Amino acid sequence: MAAMTQTVMAVLVQVWNLVRVTLVVPLLRLAIFLSLATTVMILVEKVFAGIVSLVVKIFSLKPEKRYRWEPMRPDLETGNLAYPMVLIQIPMYNEKEVYKLSIGAACCLDWPSDRMIIQVLDDSTDLTVKDLVKLECENWKSKGVNITYEVRNNRQGYKAGALKEGMKHDYVQECDYVAIFDADFQPESDFLMRTIPFLVYNPDIALVQARWKFVNADECMMTRIQEMSLNYHFKIEQEAGSSTFAFFGFNGTAGVWRIKAIDNAGGWKDRTTVEDMDLAVRAGLEGWKFVYVGDVHVKSELPSTFKAYRNQQHRWSCGPANLLKKMAMEIMKNEKVSIWKKFHMLYSFFFLGKIVIQTATFIFYCVVIPVSVLVPEVEIPQWGVVYIPTLITVCIILGTPRVHF
Repeated sequence: MAAMTQTVMAVLVQVWNLVRVTLVVPLLRLAIFLSLATTVMILVEKVFAGIVSLVVKIFSLKPEKRYRWEPMRPDLETGNLAYPMVLIQIPMYNEKEVYKLSIGAACCLDWPSDRMIIQVLDDSTDLTVKDLVKLECENWKSKGVNITYEVRNNRQGYKAGALKEGMKHDYVQECDYVAIFDADFQPESDFLMRTIPFLVYNPDIALVQARWKFVNADECMMTRIQEMSLNYHFKIEQEAGSSTFAFFGFNGTAGVWRIKAIDNAGGWKDRTTVEDMDLAVRAGLEGWKFVYVGDVHVKSELPSTFKAYRNQQHRWSCGPANLLKKMAMEIMKNEKVSIWKKFHMLYSFFFLGKIVIQTATFIFYCVVIPVSVLVPEVEIPQWGVVYIPTLITVCIILGTPRVHF
């Protein structure tokens, strides 16, 4: 019995050695080559974005210097008519904990009440929450705030469907711009005063995006790590995209759109889970410009549980890949934007920013490196395992110092 066992083990070892040499080693070497190549690509992209952000900071190239910007004031003859009509959309879904904060913040925006319409789009399935949200809207309406409470018969299209349905109401035709705030976002009172002028005085600008300010970043280690990652996204990535190509992905909230640009791009679509990015790409291909204003902050909350974080990351990871599949040919064939902007969209924005960073990093560190330990014929160079990842981390850390609000 023992001899038979030894024979079987010897055969298995021989088979493994054969498979390892003929199949595992070549595949692993190919995986290492691709992983190292993508790691270098990521480093180059991080350095480029960092340099752009540094130049913007050194030379104080704020959006107010690159675009025309003047404070909004009432006119002596027309009064508040000097202010454009603005629609505020607040999509909600069973937001029992934060609905008062978001509605209250929107109602307290420093803007003439007769030149602003607040639209609460409630898709809640919890009847108790719906009643509470409706009552809150009625309370503010009794105080003279122009606020409407809108519900649908179904949740088709989810957030994109709610925003699209909200744009169909007759009173929206009076509005030139729409500001969007998710239910857990609370803008500062001067939000419109600081963002709308970009749209008023620059007719080629479609979107003004503000920066998120995280009120629960110190809740746990997970929220702290998220804060660092998202701070880099805003401070470096979006600032670089805004400064070099006047394009970046809309974050779905804390931004103001020109309604004409939304219509020109085909409106809201629910074909992916990243409806905000979808709209931004389509508007960018129509030649519209985007502006990121990092000095304007909007309070928000980070997912503090693993389940909430996992759901968020799943949507952010799968949605862009699906959108790229749908729009890659459309981007390449587009004749309204420069070849450099199309390259930026396909390579930097989608391929590197949304796919490679998400998948290649996981495959390299969680699959390739552990498997290479079991295959002595394969060696990963030290610069690829230590030096380049360290440089990438340093770029992120230097670009996102801890900010205390």
